[in-house]
Amino acid sequence: MSKSPRPSKVSPPAKLPEEQTQAKRFGKARSAQSGALAEDYVELIADLLATGGEARPTDIARRLGVSHPTAIKTIARLKREGLAVGRPYRGVFLTEAGLALAGRVRARHRLIVNLLLALGVSIEVAEADAEGMEHYVSQATLAAFEHYLKGSRAGGRQGRG
Repeated sequence: MSKSPRPSKVSPPAKLPEEQTQAKRFGKARSAQSGALAEDYVELIADLLATGGEARPTDIARRLGVSHPTAIKTIARLKREGLAVGRPYRGVFLTEAGLALAGRVRARHRLIVNLLLALGVSIEVAEADAEGMEHYVSQATLAAFEHYLKGSRAGGRQGRG
């Protein structure tokens, strides 16, 4: 005989935001989630090309922990969106738009890692957490992170970078 779960003791917010405000926030998260997949792929493809000269679908699938058919499907999406091209027997390459996106994602990632390191988070945890955070943080928040890091370095605290 199982017991029914006890009600949680989560404190409700003092006041719910307006419906449109809350809907806009959730919409932003859904939109970021959709773009996160493409961003992860272009970032990895750029890294594979920079370090090994090629980005094969098999390698992409293994490094992202997805099946080969899933990687092929997502690479096809990147091609349709003008972010990547395939060359027979040579793997996947990024277009100028794909390279630009990979650069923006890499810069966001590094900024978030540097902030987490400055706050005392270990490098392993900072790298793992940045993988999720980099897709959801706004430009305004990134600018605040950058401002904080510049101020912490100028003020004598050791931000890492």
